[in-house]
Order: sequence, then structure tokens, then C-alpha cells
Amino acid sequence: MARTDYYYSDEAPKVNSIVAAASAIVTLKDGKIVLHKRVDNKEWSLLGGGMEYGESISETILREIKEESGLNCEIHKVIGIYTNPNHVIAYSDGEVRQEFSICFHCIADDGKIIVSDESTEVRAFTRDEIELLCLHPAQKIRIDDYFRKEAEAFIR
Repeated sequence: MARTDYYYSDEAPKVNSIVAAASAIVTLKDGKIVLHKRVDNKEWSLLGGGMEYGESISETILREIKEESGLNCEIHKVIGIYTNPNHVIAYSDGEVRQEFSICFHCIADDGKIIVSDESTEVRAFTRDEIELLCLHPAQKIRIDDYFRKEAEAFIR
């Protein structure tokens, strides 16, 4: 299914759905962040996805990480809640979704990185490498928030 992201665009179609979703800054032991290159929009992205019936949001993010990367993780903390009505996501099946996502920092504890059918590539990147990637602005905001909160933790 194809996906088109509209970000502060007058051309965005009318929203017909809001889905509880989760995303994650997944870090490895060396501090690198795991990202995947999405099949649906061809951009690098945090791991994550929509909540399914019968699961909690923490179960959602751990399931999505496992499905999309093969990694098992532990949730460390919440990075933020992202609910920008100016980020509209249109899918080829007619769903037009307004952004609603809780972003977590998760630490990988085991597993081997795999590529799922939702991705063309899954890799771990340093902060400097991430700066060179094609990322949607909404993804970049979450990563910047993660680094800002990590720096604040050391200042206290």
C-alpha cells in the first residue's frame, strides 16, 4: 500500500481517521539508532506502527520493533506525544490519517537485525549519519527531541 505524507500542505486531503500509533528511538549498545527505509514512502523512518485491538501502547511498540527489525527491546522512557493535525498521511486504500503517535526510547537487548516486508533496508546510524539521511520532518523532530532530552539528563 502506498503512502503520501502531507506536512503543512494546502493540498492535503480531508482526514477520515485517527489511529493510536507508537514509534521508537531504538538504540543499540553502541548508542547507534536503528532506522528502516520504508517501502511505502521510500524514506528513512523510526520503527513503529498502529495499535491493534487488545494490546497496550507499550505492547504495540515492542511488537512493531520486533516485526520491523527482528530486535527485542526494553522500553526506557517516553520521548513525547506527537499530535500534529498538519501532518496528514494518505494511504492508497483511501484512509487519510491525522498524526497521533507516542514516541518511546527503547534499548535493544537481543535479536539480529532483519528486513521485514515493510522495509527495503534496516540499519543503525550515528547521530552524524542521521543528519545526512532523507527523513520526514516529523521523524526528525522526534530524533531531535531524543538528543535534546539526553543532553538535559546529563545537565541535571
